[in-house]
This record gives sequence, C-alpha cells and structure tokens, in this order.
Amino acid sequence: MISIVNLEKNIKKETVLKNINYRFEAGKIYGLFGKNGSGKTMLLRAISGLIVPTKGKVRIGDKTLHEELSFPPSCGLIIENMSLLPQYTGAENLAILGEIKKAATQQDIEHALARVGLDPDSKLKVKKYSLGMKQRLNIAQAIFEKPEILLLDEPTNAIDDSGVELVWQILREERERGATVIVASHQKEELLPLCDVALTMSNGEIKE
Repeated sequence: MISIVNLEKNIKKETVLKNINYRFEAGKIYGLFGKNGSGKTMLLRAISGLIVPTKGKVRIGDKTLHEELSFPPSCGLIIENMSLLPQYTGAENLAILGEIKKAATQQDIEHALARVGLDPDSKLKVKKYSLGMKQRLNIAQAIFEKPEILLLDEPTNAIDDSGVELVWQILREERERGATVIVASHQKEELLPLCDVALTMSNGEIKE
C-alpha cells in the first residue's frame, strides 16, 4: 500500500507536484497519463524516495519516506537516465545489483532476462546492446528481485512492437503476483486495457 498525503514539490519556485492525495493498492496496475511536464516522472521519483517533498508525505505501508525509510524496501524502478554498466553482460549487471540486497538467486536473474527476451547466457557486453536491448535489460533489473512495488516510466521506449506486447504481459504477471504496478506512459491506447485504474496528470495534479 502506497499512501500519498498532501504532497507538494517545489523546484526553483515552480510547483511541480500540487496537493496530491492518493492511495495505490497492491495487486493493481495504475496507468499514469499526461503530457511532458505534467508531473508523471516527478511523482514516480517522489514514491521511489529519489526526491524529498516540499510538503506532505509518502507512506509505504505504515512507514513514512524520509522519516522512517530512505527508500521503499522492495521497489523495482525504471526512470529516465538509468545507468547500466557497459563493460559487463546483462547477467553480470543484474548479479552486481543483486549483491546489494541479496534478494535474488542466479535462477531469478536468468528467469528475468528470459522474460524480457534476452539470452541469459549471452556474453555480449551492454556497450554492444541496441537501445531496445538496453530497455529490456532495464525492465529485467526492475523485476528480477520480485519487488512489491514497480514504478515504470515509459517502459516501452525504444522497444519494437513484439517487445511491447511482451512488456504488457510482464505487467499482467506482476499484478497477479500481487505487486503494486504504476506505469507512466504516452501509449494510452495500448496500456489502457491493462489498467485497473487510469490516472491523468496535469500541471502537477492527479485526477482519476
């Protein structure tokens, strides 16, 4: 459960998130739609703990971010400017990330790569990946530890049509697993049928 209470964020005298009150429940897909600059990415950053609210709070379960928690304890994230280690393979990238929480096995890593259509045994370095392959790897890193929360900002960027359907199927599977899935996307027509709840953001405000 994610509870947002009277959330506001100001950056350089501009209000980028404005009086947001909302509760996201487990086992649902939330589609977050809106124009560039509407506040979608900033809201995901707030939920992930990457920015500190100017006012209000974000609660993960019964604990408040930046008071009792620095970051959500179980969260998979895709957000702009994700960093991958170019000198390593996809599997090696996930293994390095996995050492932080030690929440995933080698089998989990291989399964996540296979789910996104990447070869777990490939020796190809990430620096040789296409943009689409890098985005698939981003999705794999978001899901491989089976997080309770998935925050995905434009997860189908640079992915071809067959890959897009693969992403949508992964979202369905993560919902069935019980995750809270929040997806910011421009692809409203394609994503909308998957959503349990569709939210629109405009000028830093959220509407259901």
